[in-house]
Amino acid sequence: MNRAKTLAAASVLLVVAGGAVAAQAHAAEQSSVPVANPGVTEKLDRGLIAMRTPKGNFLSWRQLTGDAATYAVYRDGARIATSGVTNFTDVGAPAGATYTVGSGVGTLAAGDPVQTFATSQDVPIQIPAGGTTPDGVAYTYSANDASVGDLDGDGQWEIVLKWDPSNAKDNSQSGYTGNVFIDAYELNGTRLWRIDLGRNIRAGAHYTQFQVYDYDGDGKSEVAMKTADGTKDGGGTVIGSSSADYRNSSGYILTGPEFLTVFSGQTGRALDTENYVPARGTVSSWGDSYGNRVDRFLAGTAYVTGSYPSIIMARGYYTRSVIAAWDFRNGALTRRWTFDSSSSTNGSAWTGQGNHQLSIADVDADGRDEILYGAMAVDDNGNGLWVNGQGHGDAYHVGDLIPGRAGLEVFKVDESTTKLAAWMADARTGSIIWSNASCGCDNGRGVSADIYAGSPGAESWSSAVSGLFNTGGGNIGRKPGSANFVIWWDGDGQRELLDGTHIDKYGTGGDTRLLTASGVHSNNGTKATPSLQADILGDWREEAIWPTSDNTKLRIYSTTDSTSISRPSLMQDRMYREAVAWQNTAYNQPPHPSFAIG
Repeated sequence: MNRAKTLAAASVLLVVAGGAVAAQAHAAEQSSVPVANPGVTEKLDRGLIAMRTPKGNFLSWRQLTGDAATYAVYRDGARIATSGVTNFTDVGAPAGATYTVGSGVGTLAAGDPVQTFATSQDVPIQIPAGGTTPDGVAYTYSANDASVGDLDGDGQWEIVLKWDPSNAKDNSQSGYTGNVFIDAYELNGTRLWRIDLGRNIRAGAHYTQFQVYDYDGDGKSEVAMKTADGTKDGGGTVIGSSSADYRNSSGYILTGPEFLTVFSGQTGRALDTENYVPARGTVSSWGDSYGNRVDRFLAGTAYVTGSYPSIIMARGYYTRSVIAAWDFRNGALTRRWTFDSSSSTNGSAWTGQGNHQLSIADVDADGRDEILYGAMAVDDNGNGLWVNGQGHGDAYHVGDLIPGRAGLEVFKVDESTTKLAAWMADARTGSIIWSNASCGCDNGRGVSADIYAGSPGAESWSSAVSGLFNTGGGNIGRKPGSANFVIWWDGDGQRELLDGTHIDKYGTGGDTRLLTASGVHSNNGTKATPSLQADILGDWREEAIWPTSDNTKLRIYSTTDSTSISRPSLMQDRMYREAVAWQNTAYNQPPHPSFAIG
């Protein structure tokens, strides 16, 4: 491990509930033991964070697969406690103390001590310069969606961040947009590289879905996304033609080549570029002639072989849906299979069944992942698995939502006024378990998660249906005040409500505010999502990352609540790790693991 880098990273702070501040912590211990889901071998360091609270210093760290049952806690080099859980409050400790946590009760583990900080500091980011469109409209930039990956193989996460111009468009809107930029940052704010996607990639939530994952098994994450003529990689090399301009007078890009490129996570340089599958072909064959439905893209990462991850790239869901699985091995992209809803082996039943997002899960417990794609699912071999005909929707949740029932479940809301308003189904078969009758409207938002300890398993609710529903579809009372993200934040096994720039605790009589983030903004308009929600630091509970209001920093929030629950980092669960990878896809959704905690 690079000591200079680690010490620099230790100065990165996290703003936490109550205004306390935490330092990023990195111990030298690492683990490469495969986790319960076959194929996941990413290594993680201890991820220790030390945060100042009114009681003293709150410590939180990762449990790694294969850990001993106890941890030795050291302050300023001297052992002060043995903990059986992955958090500890050093009551009355000085603000300037430094800490190390080792696995087991033996000698002090090698690693740099982590200092506790009492003032706020964020992850600096570098805003791109604005510009002017061909029709003379000026634009600026704001930080948008983010992902994480171990880009350099040191066991620490780096952040990959998308910059959107102020004139980014929904596909249904005409007009030119500025270029999209993708940056990579160390947690100390060091920028590793910048990719300029160029004039031939339009800006908006449905155009650029970037995947960050270690696809070739070298211990370093790659970055994969759709590119075009004029894309400039992190080393300044242009893909294709640097002068080509395929924008029409309405700002749409409906001609010209389209590519899939894998970039080095360490340098940002293009490693391999292939033609994007599927090609756009005839624009009108996707549902309209002006360019709305043809450029609806989704992306994910799936272990379709069971042994290593593949890149999932998809196009279309209102009518035709095409999903392609790509392997990146030995420096080259190879297409493994392609599912096409319009092929002769599928047929009209598969048309128009996709969502504004997808999910990845091993729904048949054979060690290989399936692609959950709205009201349909595609098997690990690229064949259609099931379709239930409920059509397109805007929100989607896949997980162990009914713990007392074998397997995983899907909760989905529907846009069609003639379909069910919302439904819960078996993720392996698509068979509906319970449903809400049609509301005669577009039911635009919905969530399924365990937010209430008074009812076992996940509770489900949606924007157009009154009430909160239990695992059997029974209405158990007041629905939450938001239908957006959910996050593990306090010390119990239930998730809290994350909406806009705040976190609330559900209660039958009303929601209770736990955190109001300061000086930050949410992303994606009315979707009001963070740049990223993931378990990236400390114990199994999750962090939320928002850009500051001036887009000069990313602000990471972590909890200082104690918990008696100890379990391995959520990022060591394959389904959760894949969910963090696809979280930035189109209408962002929160990540779910393959198991139930509460």
